Amino acid sequence: MTQLKHVLLWCVIINYAILLIWWALFVFAHGWFYQFQRRWFALGREAFDALNWAGIAFYKVSIILFYLVPLIAVVCVAR
Repeated sequence: MTQLKHVLLWCVIINYAILLIWWALFVFAHGWFYQFQRRWFALGREAFDALNWAGIAFYKVSIILFYLVPLIAVVCVAR
């Protein structure tokens, strides 16, 4: 049970670090990030912004649903 708790905790930490990097790139390096993505995808700025915010929101909800909630359940059961 302890091993599962540690695995889930590290999954939460790593995924939130990825989420934070994505958010920081989007907010603080928006122009560079847009030009970088524009090499592969022909998107306008509005579509780029909408897709990134939706992706960030989806990723955050996925982290909560698949890692944080099971971690909380494991901690509660272990007590």
